[in-house]
Amino acid sequence: MTDETRPAPVGLVVDRAVATITLQRPEAMNSLDVTTKDALLVAVERVAGDDAVRAVLLTGTGRAFSVGQDLREHAAALRGLPLEQVWATVQQHYAPIVTALVTMAKPVVAAVNGVAAGAGASLTFACDLRVVADTASFNTAFAGIGLSCDTGASWTLPRLVGHARAIDLLYRPRTVDAAEAERIGLASLVVPADQLLAQASALAQTLAAGPTLAYAGIRASLAYAASHPLDESLAFEATQMARTGGSQDHRDAVDAFVAKQRPEFRGR
Repeated sequence: MTDETRPAPVGLVVDRAVATITLQRPEAMNSLDVTTKDALLVAVERVAGDDAVRAVLLTGTGRAFSVGQDLREHAAALRGLPLEQVWATVQQHYAPIVTALVTMAKPVVAAVNGVAAGAGASLTFACDLRVVADTASFNTAFAGIGLSCDTGASWTLPRLVGHARAIDLLYRPRTVDAAEAERIGLASLVVPADQLLAQASALAQTLAAGPTLAYAGIRASLAYAASHPLDESLAFEATQMARTGGSQDHRDAVDAFVAKQRPEFRGR
């Protein structure tokens, strides 16, 4: 395949208010080289700021969701570049990508089609929900190559599985299959591999048709409460209730309830 015919490393399609972002380096198990990280950052920041997008689906192609950092490119960088330049990617790419995923005012679903390792696993942890193929797996991987962790794993992983299990998964990198992932809280839903994209897309479409402002308030409230005491968290909840309580979606939903009809949410 020539450079002219090779697909872009990251695909972005918007359909019926769902933005599907697809990692498209199957020949490299969707590993994250600089070109892919640049494209992924552009994609997630674009959909985060697009009011027409009301849900996001993040997935991969081929055998992997993503195996994380492209180690061939990384090895060459370690040999040829100053260390501060090598590790600048954490702040230039991984941190802003995960920030956009975690903080955008709309739901984010990961469709985990295959192995998710290292930064690839961390990307899935940053999503609200993970629909996982029954053939997929997770591996934190970082300590296995003498590294700490990045792409938000220190923040997201304990919130999914608890501090003790997060320490275990990070200290002892190993393959966590789909069944174990569901059991410990990494997977929101495990589905047959041949149904993954259909089921994950259906979930994203359902969320896109839901109360977008309410979802954003829930996301913000949970994030705030994770690092603030009860009194401050209650006060923050009140601000989000006032914000969503003044929305057209809320008024329409109350009217629909009184009329014994299904509400139709418009995300405003």
